[in-house]
Amino acid sequence: MIFYSLEFLIFFMAILASFYFLRNNSSRKAVLLAASYYFYAYWDWRFLSLILISTGVDFVVGKRMAITSDVRQRKMLMLVSLIVNLGLLGFFKYFNFFIDSLRPIIEGLGMNAVTLNILLPVGISFYTFQTLSYSIDIYRKKLEPQESLLDFALFVAFFPQLVAGPIVRAAHFLPQLLKYKPLTSANLYMGFQIFIYGMFKKVFIADRLAMFSDHVFANAGAYDCVTTWMAAAAFHTQVYFDFSGYSDMAIGIACILGYDLGTNFNFPFFSKGINEFWQRWHISLSTWVRDYIYFPLGGSKKGRIRGYVNSFLAMVLCGLWHGATWNCVLWGGCHGIGTVANSIWTHSGCGGGNSRFAKVASWIVTTVFIVAVTVILRAQDMDQALLMFRQMFMPEAGQTWLSPFVIFIWLAMVPIHWLEYTGRWEGLFTPVATRWFSPAIIFSLLWLVVIFYPTGFQPFFYFQF
Repeated sequence: MIFYSLEFLIFFMAILASFYFLRNNSSRKAVLLAASYYFYAYWDWRFLSLILISTGVDFVVGKRMAITSDVRQRKMLMLVSLIVNLGLLGFFKYFNFFIDSLRPIIEGLGMNAVTLNILLPVGISFYTFQTLSYSIDIYRKKLEPQESLLDFALFVAFFPQLVAGPIVRAAHFLPQLLKYKPLTSANLYMGFQIFIYGMFKKVFIADRLAMFSDHVFANAGAYDCVTTWMAAAAFHTQVYFDFSGYSDMAIGIACILGYDLGTNFNFPFFSKGINEFWQRWHISLSTWVRDYIYFPLGGSKKGRIRGYVNSFLAMVLCGLWHGATWNCVLWGGCHGIGTVANSIWTHSGCGGGNSRFAKVASWIVTTVFIVAVTVILRAQDMDQALLMFRQMFMPEAGQTWLSPFVIFIWLAMVPIHWLEYTGRWEGLFTPVATRWFSPAIIFSLLWLVVIFYPTGFQPFFYFQF
């Protein structure tokens, strides 16, 4: 069930109708939990059991860790949570990947390397990280366990962000469930704005950019240097609008219901370094990797070199989270090298200061690096990636295709980023009483979505993770 489908509209209207008549907070949460389970089961009801297992295990583990002071027992409980959650994630997402990778060794030992026909449960990477953060925070004594199973289950399964994030922390979301959330016109209007803005990003921009980038990647090596670079940059732009569009729709739906999911993107095209890029891109994931992988590895507490190694390892694991392929691992490794190089450059004092020239140069280098590395993430295999790289860095003759739509989107992003840079962007999305042009903007975006509504389902890029 995708957010911009008729099925979802009927589904969400039913939730709003029940909220209108229900005045009891517990009743509303029960309806919301049931709706969230239905939303997930709509994809494949068999995988609903995985969410129930993770929910039950981490709820019990959290309560048990809170009532024991025995260090060994707390470690064992934390180990149970890790084994169950990462075991489920590892089996469904990485079993075949590891079998294929270790096939020469397994067959060399005289055994059969058998792969299984395993379907990847949608959203498993997101809700696994979400529920794991709850157990880890309790283990670290940074969070008190949730007493209500209803509230905890709703935290894990809350449908707007269930299948593709943002990855919400328990400390941020659970307190919001304590109070009754009335439906207000302000929340309805603001959430509707954010939702339409996200749907516009996905339907009008991302899906149309995909028409160009998909064709060029499918014919890797057939187009000239300029077109190949344009396709790589178009794909990077496509992923941003696709994923930030989903995040906006999820945030908008939650806002209508009275809940806050936080911010997941903060104009990453501003980035003047790889480290800054990850502070602006998929913020809920990058902060999760920082808090639960980089810091536990030691961060930079044991010296700058150890910090570089930990940063690299964290990004490799981040790449593996993105997909069970060596392309994703390599993509994460490249970003790991980028973060290390960025840190070394900053610590060396060779960054050129805060001059305008230095900032522009840093932005250009960062953007070129990210676009080039994104080819690895998009390519079906390394052969396709190498064909793209050949045309990008050792160009040969090929066809030229300068997509007017891609150029239009890039030009349109300039004033939008300028509005954000000057602090005027938020003013475009404010209550109707103070800004007459907000409804005009939203109506225009909605009209374009209706006109260019896709004839077929174009899945969100991050659904595969």
